[in-house]
Amino acid sequence: MQLRSVLLLTSLAAFASARPQPEAEVPPGLEARATCNKWDGAFCIDGFGGRTPSSGSGVTYKGNLGNPYGSNIIRVDSSIAAQYKYTVKFVGSSRMAGNYKIVIWNKIGPDGGVNGFFTPNKAIEFSLAPNQEIFVAFDQDTNGGWGAALGNSLPLTDWGTYASNWGEFDFGSNINGGWSGFDVSMIVAQNAGKAIQGMRICDITSGARGVCSTITTGAKRVENAYTVAQTGVGGIGGNLGPGKVRLEAIIEFAD
Repeated sequence: MQLRSVLLLTSLAAFASARPQPEAEVPPGLEARATCNKWDGAFCIDGFGGRTPSSGSGVTYKGNLGNPYGSNIIRVDSSIAAQYKYTVKFVGSSRMAGNYKIVIWNKIGPDGGVNGFFTPNKAIEFSLAPNQEIFVAFDQDTNGGWGAALGNSLPLTDWGTYASNWGEFDFGSNINGGWSGFDVSMIVAQNAGKAIQGMRICDITSGARGVCSTITTGAKRVENAYTVAQTGVGGIGGNLGPGKVRLEAIIEFAD
């Protein structure tokens, strides 16, 4: 099954020509407790807000945004991360020069537009130190992305789009029959003339390293990931069948 890229890889230019309307500040995601007290079948959902209905198709597809907005994406303690259905372990590489800011967003913004990746829209943000590991859980039918940059904020385009490398995701997509997908993309950063950070995302669902999407620092190596040359190409990255997903995202990855 080939999933198309979950964000705007075929139409970013259309949004770059129009400045978005100002958005209200978005409350951060809720952090789950160390003990799970709320379950949905076999998986913990403690800390998530309510689920919002999906609608639309293609670029404008709106999945679960959380109620309140952004509560579909939460930090979780490492001791219970395995109990959630969809998780990403963020790993700070030893080559990071200091703490990195990580910002995670839904594709759809709080006003219902395809603008979740414009500042100040976000679900959660946190700092990641070299050699640190932080777990984030995502609720069913959540699609969006994240960016990472050294310091206290992400670089931006002239129109306010987050302009670091993107890690893109689609977890348990209703429109794709419960499939999930992920990729690393440097399209926005490349178009904006920004520095290219290293990022590697791998599927480790089975306990062994599976399919990966990789861009090393400075784009010295690009494998199964998006550059400007691949804009509009579908199926790049990882495409995973229905079921639990365990991803590992190494920030400032280099060989």
